[in-house]
Amino acid sequence: MSQCQEPGHGEELEEVTGLVCQEGDLKDGQMKEVSVEDQKVLLVRTRGQYSAVGSKCSHYNAPLVKGALVGDKVRCPFHGACFNVRTGDIEEYPGLDCLPHYKVKVEDGNVYVSINKKCLKLTKRVKEMCSPVPDIKHTVLLIGGGPASLVCAETLRQNCYQGRIIIVTKDTLPPFDKPKLSKAMNVDSSSILLRSSDFLQQYGIEVWTQKEVVSVNPPKKTVKMSDGTLQHYDQLLISTGCRARPLNCPGEELMGVKLLQSYEDAKEIHSFSLGQKAVIIGASFIGMEVASYLSDKASSVAVVGTGGYPYERSLGPQIGRMTTQMLEEHNVKFYMNDRVTEIRGENGKVKEVVLKSGITLEANVVIVGIGVIPNSDFLAGSEVEVDSRKAVIVDKFMRTNIPDVFSAGDVTSFPLTIREDQRVNVGHWQMSQAQGRVAALNMLKKPTKIDSVPFFWTVLLGKSIRYTGYGEGYTEIIFKGKVEERKFLAFYIKDEVVVAAASLMFDPAVAHLAELMATGQRITKAQAQADDLSWLQV
Repeated sequence: MSQCQEPGHGEELEEVTGLVCQEGDLKDGQMKEVSVEDQKVLLVRTRGQYSAVGSKCSHYNAPLVKGALVGDKVRCPFHGACFNVRTGDIEEYPGLDCLPHYKVKVEDGNVYVSINKKCLKLTKRVKEMCSPVPDIKHTVLLIGGGPASLVCAETLRQNCYQGRIIIVTKDTLPPFDKPKLSKAMNVDSSSILLRSSDFLQQYGIEVWTQKEVVSVNPPKKTVKMSDGTLQHYDQLLISTGCRARPLNCPGEELMGVKLLQSYEDAKEIHSFSLGQKAVIIGASFIGMEVASYLSDKASSVAVVGTGGYPYERSLGPQIGRMTTQMLEEHNVKFYMNDRVTEIRGENGKVKEVVLKSGITLEANVVIVGIGVIPNSDFLAGSEVEVDSRKAVIVDKFMRTNIPDVFSAGDVTSFPLTIREDQRVNVGHWQMSQAQGRVAALNMLKKPTKIDSVPFFWTVLLGKSIRYTGYGEGYTEIIFKGKVEERKFLAFYIKDEVVVAAASLMFDPAVAHLAELMATGQRITKAQAQADDLSWLQV
């Protein structure tokens, strides 16, 4: 995957050109997938003009023709990444790369697309980036090896920052695709790296693995590592994410009790569970994805949850009931409205899990997924402001209360535009990337606010539930389709307005709604109730 450049003067012979349609075939606001010498291209007509870009999302290669086109932007139907159809540039995450952009010519009523031969097989385009200059002593230090740090680093290089960039992470791996860990736990580490070591080296992005920052001294602009060494910074990004909340009950120290935090944790859970009895504590996103993954690998899978149904608070009881049935069909057993009081072992290994109801579950491995805690303890004494949950407080420019100290990702509490700047803590991959970009631009004195709309997805037994918005405090759910048939769109209502939506097998409704929210449109309860959903491109 190398950078795909437009051909320069004299390079026309290096192009291939294809007649792809007639000028009148598309109306404004329409798109179609066409081919030029076996290369699939997304052809779009907006404001009377044709443009052509790569046809696959740069995140997981989803077909963009099935996405939502609003104005000059196409939004991926699967995970919400957004691209400018005139330039191919990525404008909303997830994903890191842009789309190839192709030349379009309209002549005698025919529409032609030309592609540089060098770019024929490329589906992604890396934005141009500068390299560091050794004489420049300015240093940006990024604490945490997640998506916020990586996007921050790349955005700095894309905007001609030529100082030193250091990412410090406790992980054994450089930045990797963490959402995959609960969905495909036995993946090879090389397949989930977001960037290769060669890429990072090429653009002068240093990654220090297996290093932990234990304190920050803003007056001296230094951080202290667990090995006692100090590192100076000129600007600092705190993007340390969250850690899994421990169980805090007798027996939690036994061998076989696992939290899912790292690549190594995922591999161990996979190997510990093969042909064994697995008990999963927690019936929200991580717990349910792990249950789904283990359903055909462990000899038995039990899920223990404190609510009546999985996802009860976030997605509602109807969807929770449906997901319960989905997993029960694959021999997952549920123990809801219950909690763990003790884990018992034998010879230091897990043997059984005791529930408050008196039920005892046999167990060889116990996976705990009961929420997260922001990783901000190392900020004690730094005067960086945190909230009651220990999340780092930032403004819309990702600035903390301390000059030259920024924060991004799951560790932050930030003002959410679509909720009138209500301060929230949202643990979404896409939002972390967006915040990393905003932090970088503001480090470079290019004032930019975080205005992204939350978008996330969960995968159960190969089926994806997509979600956009911020539904906390919703008072009503309006359904289109039928949840029991596992094909639906759910609108979450608060104060007569749609504040969030979730769907299964209803693309591109959620992607389209995310784009409408991003443009500031207010979707009313009446719109959600109407039978006509053509406004959602459904």
